[in-house]
Amino acid sequence: MTDDAFAPGFKEEPWWWEAAPPRPAAAQLPETAEVLVIGGGICGLSTAIELGRAGVPALVLDREAIGWGASSRNGGAVSGAASLGRAKSNLQSAVDAALLAEMVEEAERSFEDFEALITEEGIACDWRRTGRFVGAHAPSAMATLAARADLLNRSDPGVAELVPRERLAEELPTPHYHGGLIIRRAGGLHPARYTLGLADAARRHGATLASPVEVRGVARDGNVFVVATDKGVVRARQVMVATNGYTGPATPWHRRRVIPVASYMIATEPLGAERVRTLLPQGRVYGDTKKILYYFRPSPDGERILFGGRATLRDTDVRIGALWLHRHLLHLLPQLRGTRISHGWKGNVAFALDFLPHVGMQDGIHYALGCNGSGVVTMTHLGRVAARMMLGGANRASAFARATLPGNPLYRGRPWFMPLVTGWYRLKDRMDGWRVPD
Repeated sequence: MTDDAFAPGFKEEPWWWEAAPPRPAAAQLPETAEVLVIGGGICGLSTAIELGRAGVPALVLDREAIGWGASSRNGGAVSGAASLGRAKSNLQSAVDAALLAEMVEEAERSFEDFEALITEEGIACDWRRTGRFVGAHAPSAMATLAARADLLNRSDPGVAELVPRERLAEELPTPHYHGGLIIRRAGGLHPARYTLGLADAARRHGATLASPVEVRGVARDGNVFVVATDKGVVRARQVMVATNGYTGPATPWHRRRVIPVASYMIATEPLGAERVRTLLPQGRVYGDTKKILYYFRPSPDGERILFGGRATLRDTDVRIGALWLHRHLLHLLPQLRGTRISHGWKGNVAFALDFLPHVGMQDGIHYALGCNGSGVVTMTHLGRVAARMMLGGANRASAFARATLPGNPLYRGRPWFMPLVTGWYRLKDRMDGWRVPD
């Protein structure tokens, strides 16, 4: 690995920001707010939109510019229930079967709601329903994918289809997967444009956005919450935590229940649309079954390949992560030898200890946390669920609100165990036969 991987002018920031950079939202903090939302990403903005539609204005605070965090750093892959069970192959036995079926059904409905929201709010975000392909990194992984297909098809027959190895070339010209799974209710968008579109919609519905504003603490005072920030104090009737992978010490209960994991991405230099179509012939969003997984896709303009993964489960330098991803991209698609990368970046995803998304309330504070690496639809949906809980108008409790967000006495918010997890995951992938030459 050398600096030859970097194209001239290489940028250590998301390629998405070329078209939609994060926006500071200068605003005078009010002394009081009906609802104060901590976190100005997809989840917090979705909460504000739903509240605003009901006539309740929200105040949304973010420590950075609006759109700075994972909401504009992800791969822009979108699906409904496809991620349920991905992190835990035995999820079906770990969760009550009836509750899991409700989660799958709700997640699939949330995908339709997500598409409706884009239309209703006129959000221009390069959304395309392309389907998703998940590559099996080992022969045994096909059984895992078959179980996932069964779970999805029970909710919506025909939404998932297994692809045997002899048909792999229809999806990817790689020698390294052993077949895979097509999930039809999935697609891709431009996540930074989507996030800024949500911000515009939130404002139209009466929300006030303020950033950069750092929340330093939340305390109860009778029937209201006192929220201390670096720009002053706000008294709010209700508070919502929507910080996910950037949850900090201001909300310690929540911080102890989500594990931030750095995920890395690169963008190739322009390859030309024809070459990209040759390498990704169906133009889908892609993933695989490894413990140290890949996710990738064509850029919305079709000129580049965007490639991501958990370069290391420990936080590291962007350039180091970019070089790691570049080597793995060339291993997966050797036809790209000689291709350089123009952008490299990282962002935090958040895993709950049970690998499930959660929405609920603790000590009077609402939250939606733990998208587990698949947050575009999940956090859009859970933000709306949280808003409905605050409004008291939900006809039926969300399945994701009925599972308690778990904690562990050995975890206080700093993932000290990630080097051990990284080593075990890498060993597990190697034991499965996945080896990338140095």
